[in-house]
Amino acid sequence: MANRTRPPAEVLLEQSHAVADWLRTLDEAAFAAPSVLAGWSVRQLAGHLVFAHRTLRESLDRVSTERPLPVHVYVQGYRPNADQIADASRSAAEVDDVVSALDAEIERCAELLADRLPAVARGPRGPIAGEDLVRTRVVEVVVHSDDLSRSLPDREPVPLQRPALAAAVRTLTAILAGQHPGRSVEVRVPPYAAVQCGLGDPGPTHTRGTPPNVVETDPVTFLRLATGREPWSDAVGTGRVHASGLRADLSAALPVLS
Repeated sequence: MANRTRPPAEVLLEQSHAVADWLRTLDEAAFAAPSVLAGWSVRQLAGHLVFAHRTLRESLDRVSTERPLPVHVYVQGYRPNADQIADASRSAAEVDDVVSALDAEIERCAELLADRLPAVARGPRGPIAGEDLVRTRVVEVVVHSDDLSRSLPDREPVPLQRPALAAAVRTLTAILAGQHPGRSVEVRVPPYAAVQCGLGDPGPTHTRGTPPNVVETDPVTFLRLATGREPWSDAVGTGRVHASGLRADLSAALPVLS
């Protein structure tokens, strides 16, 4: 039987429950520990997950008749609003039980996502297709699952559900291709995605056969590169990125969001 492509809402909820279950095992000392993100504690990362689910729910309730922004344009609104997002996330963490707050938001999202998604919703950064908005939240939950695992390396990591990791990689590679249209470089993240993008001067384009410039890496490394968690030079230096061709350098294009 052929593999079924699962709806992004289903994938989001599965990964959200996985990270909530993992957070439930932490004690206060673990929540107070610094995370791998400078200036953020583990509790504040959990607060950002509360904030991400809350804004998803609120946005899907705001149906829009505007033309939706492509996802690669929509996410460009993250960085200019980083301080505002951080403040809201820290505020969400200032509750007696951040895991219960996350459970409640996941449950509210599940109720909303059980219905048909709006064609276009009014998100915090503008109008966006309902499914694209959910995909951005899949990326956030997967990225923060990895952040939390790296923040407490002596513990078992947050399980990264395969459908969620696949969806996050496909969304991030699509954003990369959308922000840098062209065919001079092929980016491969097996087994989930392969896209072509344009970097530097036009140069040769790939039409058939072996592309002139190829970048290949594993899904978790690409996730970290695309979201500013790891420098390009480190990933190349440790051999987790294989780059061939004069233009097989994504450093100027990364991160695609942060």
